[in-house]
Parts: sequence; structure tokens; C-alpha cells
Amino acid sequence: MTGLLARARVVVGAVALAGLIAFAAPSHAQPQGSPVDPDASVLNEQTLLQQAPRIEGLIDQPDGRARVLIQPAGRVWDHFHEVTLHWLGAIIILGTVAGLAAAYVLLGRIRISEGRSGRKVPRFNAFERFVHWLTAVSFIVLGISGLNITFGKLLLLPLIGPDAFSTFSQAAKYAHNFMSFPFVLGLAMIPLIWLKDNIPDRIDIEWFKQGGGFIASKHAPARRFNAGEKLVFWGVLGAGAAVSVSGFLLLFPFYVTNIAGMQIAQVVHSIIAVLFVALILGHIYIGTLGMEGAFEAMGTGAVDFNWAKEHHDLWLKDQLAKGRAANHPELPSATPAE
Repeated sequence: MTGLLARARVVVGAVALAGLIAFAAPSHAQPQGSPVDPDASVLNEQTLLQQAPRIEGLIDQPDGRARVLIQPAGRVWDHFHEVTLHWLGAIIILGTVAGLAAAYVLLGRIRISEGRSGRKVPRFNAFERFVHWLTAVSFIVLGISGLNITFGKLLLLPLIGPDAFSTFSQAAKYAHNFMSFPFVLGLAMIPLIWLKDNIPDRIDIEWFKQGGGFIASKHAPARRFNAGEKLVFWGVLGAGAAVSVSGFLLLFPFYVTNIAGMQIAQVVHSIIAVLFVALILGHIYIGTLGMEGAFEAMGTGAVDFNWAKEHHDLWLKDQLAKGRAANHPELPSATPAE
């Protein structure tokens, strides 16, 4: 009996094994001589490479905004940062420098036509000068450190070597981050102080018609700020607001936006910053080399009487009417000498 049961188990096992083999076999036999293609159900390499610009890769990350490992827009951004921005920045900044140099060669320094009177008119008080220099110094640090991010590897690295460049770039990075706060503080105080004096009016149109003070034989009328200074004022506010908002999005990544948003912020930040630098280069030129007596306004807070009469005649008349100029210790007479 035991032998019979053993033979039965063998038979049942053989039948079960045959059934498994039958189910596992393909429904159609492979034709004789046909090659087996292991890539039949996958994309080939060429197709994959053609789709590479549109492939996006994600990683397992709790924060959904930080999951992007690779994305098509990243390649576009990299080309902008490494190629387009270099050309754009070089053209705008070098073009501005060349234009200012041409203006200096062709027009020379704008002199005070009647010469210095020896009398001073107060123009900016101590607090106004503090706000100006707070914003100006922080902007210069931001500008130099920011330009190093864009052009440092191309221009500075070959000159000072990798060790010095690394040390400088690290310091510049921290300076760029932390100097943004005093810059924003100064930017916020600027409209509180000077907004009322920078509202456009009809006098500004006449200022442009008279050549903006660049024609020696004509003295364009102007109030406390002329039309050119008003353009700088509104340009500083607009560009300053744009670089501040975009800069903070980059300084605090993923708090507000994702990778794509930060790429857009970086593009906006860099383009506006380059235009901002060009604007301030023109402002610095006029306030130093371009015009005699202009730097004294922010340097000491007082300007020469004849300078005020030639460049801000309406403002000077207003100051004389209020008695502010006459009460200044360095201005003994309220009546301009003829």
C-alpha cells in the first residue's frame, strides 16, 4: 500500500509540473531563426536624446517645491546666465562707459558760467545726506559683488588666481547678502524724504527743450530737482524695488516660490541690476566729473550760489523768498550779485 501511494505522488507531481510549463509557454512559438530584441519594449538611445530637452526628473523630497532634480528650463537658464547675460551686461555697461567718455570729450565738464560766487546755499541737511550715502555705499558693494558673480570667473580669476578669487568671492557673497538690508532701508526712506520734490510738472518739459543744462549758453529752469534728477529718482525706486523683491526670493529659497520661480527671479534680478548699474554710472558721472559744483550738494550739504542760480533757479528763488538761503552763515546777502 505504501508503495502505491508513493507512485501516486510521483504521478501527481509530474502532471502539476507539466501544467506549469504549459501555462508559462508563449501562445505562439518563436519562429525559427528570428533574433530576440531586448529593446523591443523600451525607447532607443537616439529617441531618448531627442527628448532630453523636455525631460524632467524629480527626487523623493517632502517639500514639493524642492523635488526637481533636472528640468528643461534649467538648461535655458544656464545658457542665459553663462552666455546671454555676459553679452548683455558687457554691451550695456561698456556702452554706458563709452557714452559718458564721449560726453566728457565732446562737451567737457559743465562749468559754472559766472564762476564761483564764494557764497553757499544749503541744499541737503545731514539726515538727507545720511540716507543718500547709506543707499549709495550699499549699492556700490552690491554692484561690485554682483558683477563678480557674473563676470568674476572670466575677468578676475585669470588675474588673481584661484585661491585669491575664491577668498574674494566668498567675502563678496556674504557682503552681497547682508548689504541688501541697509540698501532696502535706504531705498524705503528715499520717497519719504524726496517724493514731494520729484513729482513731474510742466517745468520738466521746458528743461528738456533747453537741453537739460548741457548747453552752455542756456540755463534750463528747474525746481529743487530737475527733470534728469527726477528720472534718476523714479529709476532708482523702480529698479531698487525690482532687485529687492527678486533678490529676497533668491536669498530665501523655497519660502515663496519653486525652482522655476527662482529662475525667473534670477533673470529679472540680473537684467534689472545691469540696467541699474548703468543708470548709477550716469548719476555718478554728473555728480563728479560731469558738472562743476554738483558733488558739494551731497558732500557738504551746501552749493555755490551761482551754481544754484544756473541749475536750480526756481528752487533758489523759493529759498530766498523763505529766507532760508539768506539766513545761512556763509550767505551774507539774499540778493544775487549781478
